[in-house]
Amino acid sequence: MVQLRIIEILEEQGHTKYWLYKRMDMLSYRNFNNIISNQTSSIRFEILDRLSRILEVPVGDLFKQIEEAEQ
Repeated sequence: MVQLRIIEILEEQGHTKYWLYKRMDMLSYRNFNNIISNQTSSIRFEILDRLSRILEVPVGDLFKQIEEAEQ
């Protein structure tokens, strides 16, 4: 499974979720929080591009691959 690692990047850079939210210029904090908390099944390329530019990391660095828990 692929997940966003936005929270990790924010911690590495010493920034908060609020700092990122204000720069993302999104209307809904709920949608923003769902995205960075990996509570969404899809994300627009526009959002990925914006995250990459604001956090100053390549788009690929926004992701990590984890093993799915066996059921």
